[in-house]
Amino acid sequence: MLSGNSLAAGVAAMIFTVGAAVMAPAGAQESASEALQDILDDHWAWMLEENPVFATSLGVRDYDDRLPDASLEAYEASVEKAREFVARLDALDADALSAEERLNRDLLRLDLAQDVEAAQYGGKYLVISGRGGPHTFLANLPDRLPFLTKADYESYIARLRVAPAYVDQVKERLRAGVEAGWTQPCVIMEGYEKSIDFHVVDAAEESVLFKPFENRPQTIPERDWRRLKNEAARVIEREVVPAVAGFGDFYRQEYAPACRETVGLSDLPDGADYYAFRTRQFTTTALTPDAIHDIGLKEVARIRKEMEAVIAESGFEGSFEEFQEFLRSDPRFYAKSEAELLEKNAYVAKKADGEMPKLFTRFPRMPYTVKPVPEDIAEATTTAYYERPAGDGSRAGVYRVNTSKLDTRPLYEIEALTLHEAVPGHHFQIALAQELDLPEFRKYTFFTAFVEGWGLYAESLGLDIGFYQDPYSNFGRLSYEMWRACRLVVDTGLHAKGWSRDRAIAFMAENTALSEHNIRAEVDRYIGNGGQALAYKIGELKLKELRARAARALGPDFDLRRFHDAVLENGGVPLSVLEAKIDAWIAAEKAR
Repeated sequence: MLSGNSLAAGVAAMIFTVGAAVMAPAGAQESASEALQDILDDHWAWMLEENPVFATSLGVRDYDDRLPDASLEAYEASVEKAREFVARLDALDADALSAEERLNRDLLRLDLAQDVEAAQYGGKYLVISGRGGPHTFLANLPDRLPFLTKADYESYIARLRVAPAYVDQVKERLRAGVEAGWTQPCVIMEGYEKSIDFHVVDAAEESVLFKPFENRPQTIPERDWRRLKNEAARVIEREVVPAVAGFGDFYRQEYAPACRETVGLSDLPDGADYYAFRTRQFTTTALTPDAIHDIGLKEVARIRKEMEAVIAESGFEGSFEEFQEFLRSDPRFYAKSEAELLEKNAYVAKKADGEMPKLFTRFPRMPYTVKPVPEDIAEATTTAYYERPAGDGSRAGVYRVNTSKLDTRPLYEIEALTLHEAVPGHHFQIALAQELDLPEFRKYTFFTAFVEGWGLYAESLGLDIGFYQDPYSNFGRLSYEMWRACRLVVDTGLHAKGWSRDRAIAFMAENTALSEHNIRAEVDRYIGNGGQALAYKIGELKLKELRARAARALGPDFDLRRFHDAVLENGGVPLSVLEAKIDAWIAAEKAR
């Protein structure tokens, strides 16, 4: 999301804001509160205008004919706007705000200040990765927009008309990156052109962009439907496909020859400082890359002992490496079809749904579904991911399962994977956050350490609700935890310690049961998005620390459901804010 000016200072300020409110004269309280609300309203209106597709998903239809402006000029204008908001927030009289209002102010300031700080680095040029670009953004539109009325379809066609301009903006930004020496590593972009070519089709009916026109809504008369289909086909074939083909030519002729041979962010101009910033941004802590690397090594050693204990429990006779090879190669652990893999994930998801009352007293209203990862990105994409529900209730959350290369998708990982991506993981936390009585920006702000830390913590909750009953699924859980511990070592190794891609792959292969294909895809992901992978384990460790603290303090009065409610009731927040909130919750529980 957005990035931070002085994260350590911002975090310290936020710890203070959670404390008791400072009393102020009624007039001052009202004036400061109104000024803050004006800022929140102005900021949210600006965010919706800057992100028109997101606005539509929330039911705001003012920008239905637009795509985001991806130009460097628009980016620089947004940074300047962020500076203006920071100045307005700094001008507020903090003592005249309630504790909750100060928290709102500080969270928004941190979010905006991170955006300002990020602008001094070249990350603004890295607008494509091996996993996506303008072609995949456009291809996702049918799944992100409503298609219920004639106006919905007309707006969609209007967006398709401006798609060529959007693609050109991305190209120009990438050209600026080439000139500045900021490009993606060659190794993670291998085969990227295939994902572009997938969308260069001869007929509109072959394009995923035509998918909304497969079935006519009953609200649209047949005559209007024929007109809309014909117009969409014309725009796709004559405007969008040529633009995507042009992006493919640009990639082959200009960008691919300019990609870099190095893999670490520290190899780029000011790259070491940029990685240190991203480390703070994604973990919401002041931890250095060296400190995180050491934490990772300790976690790897701890989890390895637990994995070896599970191997002994299984009765397997052989070394750790031989057990890993057994899991990677025995056909009993792999689905025989895409349908079977989806069905097994869906079954585990539904089974988990039924156990949620053991973990929470409050539940999100929005449902979720299980779907495959889109074909055009599947081979270069991770095992699974989650897509949040539409804010206006028009689309459920989606748990995306990668059904490509079935011999790399072991069944013993499904329980941990599903608990992470669906419930009690991402869907539960994110869908609930969207329904909380909070300022709009807090419902959708993505503090990665909280969100991904919760996802990893959710995997461990399977132990509380009867999952992981056989040694193989339990080993799968530990392998997933080990995977995230390895990320602390590998990400910092790649971007701060000069590790090569091969060294990172070897470390992952030695310590996890992930398939070789998955390991390569994951390492390439860390190369292309340095710092993000640190958030999972750092966030999970904090959540486990807070749970243990609460259990010790409350003894027999500790209620796991109420603890989880307290963790999630503020939406996603920095870890320092979460810690202060839970400490306050513990004190309140003692007083009950």
